[in-house]
Amino acid sequence: MAEFDYIVVGAGSAGCVLADQLSKDGASSVLVLEAGGSDNSFWIKTPIGYGRTFFNPRINWMYHTEADPETGGRKSYWPRGKVVGGSSSINALIYCRGMPGDFEDWRSAGAKGWGWDEVRFHYEAIESRIGEDGTIKGHGPLFISNVRREIHPSNRHYFAMAQEMGMPVTDDCNGPSPEGVTHYRITTRNGKRWSAADAFLKPALKRPNVTLVKDAMVERIVVEAHRATGVSVLLKSGRQIFKARKEVIVSAGSVNSPKLLQLSGIGPGALLRQMGIAVVHTNDNVGGNLQDHLGINYYYKATEPTLNSMLSPWWGKVLQGARYVLTRRGPLSLSVNQCGGFVRSNEALERPDQQLYLNPVTYTTAPSNKRPIINPDPFPGFILSFQPTRPSSRGRIDIASPEPMAAPRIVPNYLSTQKDLDDVVAGGRLIQRMARTNAIRRFAKEAMAPDVEGFDDEAILEDFRERCGSVFHPVATCRMGRDEATAVTDSELKVFGIDGLRVVDASAFPNITSGNTNAPTIMLAHRAASLILKDRSRRFA
Repeated sequence: MAEFDYIVVGAGSAGCVLADQLSKDGASSVLVLEAGGSDNSFWIKTPIGYGRTFFNPRINWMYHTEADPETGGRKSYWPRGKVVGGSSSINALIYCRGMPGDFEDWRSAGAKGWGWDEVRFHYEAIESRIGEDGTIKGHGPLFISNVRREIHPSNRHYFAMAQEMGMPVTDDCNGPSPEGVTHYRITTRNGKRWSAADAFLKPALKRPNVTLVKDAMVERIVVEAHRATGVSVLLKSGRQIFKARKEVIVSAGSVNSPKLLQLSGIGPGALLRQMGIAVVHTNDNVGGNLQDHLGINYYYKATEPTLNSMLSPWWGKVLQGARYVLTRRGPLSLSVNQCGGFVRSNEALERPDQQLYLNPVTYTTAPSNKRPIINPDPFPGFILSFQPTRPSSRGRIDIASPEPMAAPRIVPNYLSTQKDLDDVVAGGRLIQRMARTNAIRRFAKEAMAPDVEGFDDEAILEDFRERCGSVFHPVATCRMGRDEATAVTDSELKVFGIDGLRVVDASAFPNITSGNTNAPTIMLAHRAASLILKDRSRRFA
């Protein structure tokens, strides 16, 4: 039986950070177990390859939710990384820390030590910011690029719109003034995706005390006398038990972390008994408190060339592909999302309530969710899009079978509070005001159906129910908090009721942050590692 000091389940955004930080001083051995395979893929490394990895079952769990009554009875598609680097290897690359108030809310929810002043230190520790001119600020392993010079020139209309509306414009939504329309920073380096695996895991693997095992499906956590002592793993060669001398750390993501805890007998007692799983510790919060962002696109044909003009024709794909291979520049070096930001739909609000995505591209969504690639439309077009930043609805993720390979049952419970419905109407009204500005009227040849401009509140909401989609930010299914009456872990990410077990990933968020969740997940893991190392010095000195 192989033994390690720490076993990390999942080589995703959080697990890669833990592997690096826990092994850096050479004092502890670390085993990282990843259910997926290698991230050595052209389409993973190429930023715009997001469209190629979106429906690729080799590197993507390709989850679907249950039919949701408040979104037209539709099932939502949830891509999740099943590959080294996890979702940081297949996401849209946007780096958003979140609003400072998000973390004050974490602290208020019982996550002691997770306020803005505490987490800002860890953001600064992980970041190296590449400026427009190539200069680098910061000394962290995660490279974040300012790609303003590469974004499409038609984006100027969005900034003209903001100026016309009196809407704030900010240089960087991760800077001292995060509110406003901006061009998004992305996690790239030299034109290539710079995932958590690139930043943290690959340097760690050069150390003799770090071991990565790919294609390793963890079926359960081994718990003895209420202490996690190891994991049982399904490998291509068969089942194997790995022993943890110090801790098991679950970093399998907001879908798979609660699933693994439940398969291990930690979770809702009635459900576990129904599935024939021996109850180790009862906590109904395991899998509960799920939150996610919903967004919607409004499509317009444009009066001038946009990214469609560059990437829709076959010769454009060839030209831009050659440009990228030779120079690592051009639209293939960018995120599918170029501009946006955090704004208030009403000036009287205390904080931004909407995140915008403003993109010089349109594409047709495949209804079957089986398209191998997302292709731009054969005419110039652009998108105005919003997502309410702080939904209050809560759903659940629970196992649907005791079989480890079976997908869990995801019940998002979208739009189940009046606040969330009000936020949708506010976002739709904001888009209407944006579309009526002179700047957008100059840019828009015509609206593609459905046209939001003629909608009343009821029509905005009805259209949102019919067309909205996940922005792929599930969190909080193993949330941290004061006690197990409301949470799964304490403020040090320790699972209530089980010694030697932590959950470190986005499932531990007490509540969703205002924007994209990859940056706060990496930050959380960095701070968690410092807590683990401090605990190690106390307990194993």
